[in-house]
Amino acid sequence: MHGFAELLDRLSLTASRKAKLLLLRDYMRATPDPDRGWALAALTGDLSFSAAKPAMIRKAAEARVDPVLFGWSYDYVGDLAETVALIWPINPDCRLNREPSLAEVVDALQGADRQEASGLVEDWLDFLEPKGRWALLKLVTGGLRVGVSARLARTAVAMVRPEAVTEHPTPEGGEQAASLPPVDVSEVEEVWHGLRAPYGDLFAWLEGRGERPSAEVPGRFRPVMLATALDEAVDLARLDPQAFIAEWKWDGVRVQAVCEAGVTRLYSRTGDDISAAFPDVTANLAFDGAVDGELLVIRDNVVAPFGDLQQRLNRKTADARLQAAYPAAILAYDLLAEGGEDLRRLPLTKRRTRLERLVATHGGRRLYLSPLLQHETWAELAALRADPPVGAAAEGLMLKRRDSVYTAGRPKGPWFKWKRDPHVIDAVLMYAQRGHGKRSGYYSDYTFGVWTEEGALAPVGKAYFGFTDEELKQIDKFVRDHTTDRFGPVRAVRAERDFGLVLEIAFEGLQRSTRHKSGVAMRFPRVSRIRWDKPAREADTLASVLDLLDAIERGGGRVSAGEKA
Repeated sequence: MHGFAELLDRLSLTASRKAKLLLLRDYMRATPDPDRGWALAALTGDLSFSAAKPAMIRKAAEARVDPVLFGWSYDYVGDLAETVALIWPINPDCRLNREPSLAEVVDALQGADRQEASGLVEDWLDFLEPKGRWALLKLVTGGLRVGVSARLARTAVAMVRPEAVTEHPTPEGGEQAASLPPVDVSEVEEVWHGLRAPYGDLFAWLEGRGERPSAEVPGRFRPVMLATALDEAVDLARLDPQAFIAEWKWDGVRVQAVCEAGVTRLYSRTGDDISAAFPDVTANLAFDGAVDGELLVIRDNVVAPFGDLQQRLNRKTADARLQAAYPAAILAYDLLAEGGEDLRRLPLTKRRTRLERLVATHGGRRLYLSPLLQHETWAELAALRADPPVGAAAEGLMLKRRDSVYTAGRPKGPWFKWKRDPHVIDAVLMYAQRGHGKRSGYYSDYTFGVWTEEGALAPVGKAYFGFTDEELKQIDKFVRDHTTDRFGPVRAVRAERDFGLVLEIAFEGLQRSTRHKSGVAMRFPRVSRIRWDKPAREADTLASVLDLLDAIERGGGRVSAGEKA
């Protein structure tokens, strides 16, 4: 556990992406199997323990220390693993005489029931020092939160291959060192869904000790191609509009639908299998291939706002009532494979022709075709982007070179995203709450509101990013200096017509909400500017926010019958 604890600790204190990659690469090069494989599984979210839950950890801690003291400490620290790691008392009667390896911890927990898991974790906490306790608890609860995404971890895995490896014995009985070609992360992602932790065959391939694991697994995920943000001042001047097709950038969730050899799966853009949450989609897909598209809620050929889809996201299952209220479907815009043939090296125009044929013959079961936008000039597309007829269902435009092949990652040049400018309002800070992890000592989560006709503030959203570290310190000081009340970890901040802190809030969309007093909810709100110069009474009103919502809703979001499968 010591090496894994050191890795997590250094990752949590490292902001640089490159530095994180080097830390991960060096750990996986130096750590033997199967420990490094289990560490990789934990970092990619492929490791969980059904018998070990956060509630169990909290119960064990409250049995060792005063529950009130623990509650105060947890409130201040803001992280369960860190709190327990620091507050856990030394046990002179510890039953262990050596530190367990990561593999021993995983093996023991995977075969334990809840009672056994509780005893195991307590014994390990008794033996380990605070950093090791913290790593253990992060592992057990599954919430590592060290700034490493699954793709970043797989990128580091691709770097494990050394510059030179021993490949073949020589006739004289010695060994000949040979350099193997470097491995790109897309090659790792190609085979990822055919692998199982602790990934011994993956590391054997990377180190030249074995063959490349087979990518030919039915229902596998293909690494997605991503777009780069369009720089209007530079890109539009040098690009030929006739070389690109244009379509809406749908305000949904990027997915990949795969139907192969009787296996049907729905993947997120990062390769997570989300099939169980959308059985109404997977049950109605009937083709042989892999389709790239956008997951949306569609009713009567009308694309609903993102808020409707949000009702179904991050769920493990969806009951019949939820499926009926928020019917999900896919707007397809690319075809990656068909009938066992890999199409990704074909130009986009040929893939699009085959996609159109596939959707047309599909029979109308939860699969639509994302329409192309006719254009001659960039000015025509700019006008559509500024005022799209599909309203809240579109975030902007996608521009794709007609001759582009489907390349994993984010290559510069073939695909561009041309997003609409965000909506902006001025709102008054009402409440603040401490953050987690590095921000646990600062009030970094802010609830803000706008003025009602009665002169009161109605909360319309919550934001916790968009500001610099220096601005965070300034807002934190304002919160501490002007707290009027406390509600557990939340502080009420002085907010009156003649006194208050105005925040400029940028957001992507609005939707009606019965769960919020104001009747509205925001999509991706963030603090874009602190308006120290603006009096609180000049902040926006709820009426103006509702007018904006009405304007958004009037846009529609229709998919014409000719585009339906």
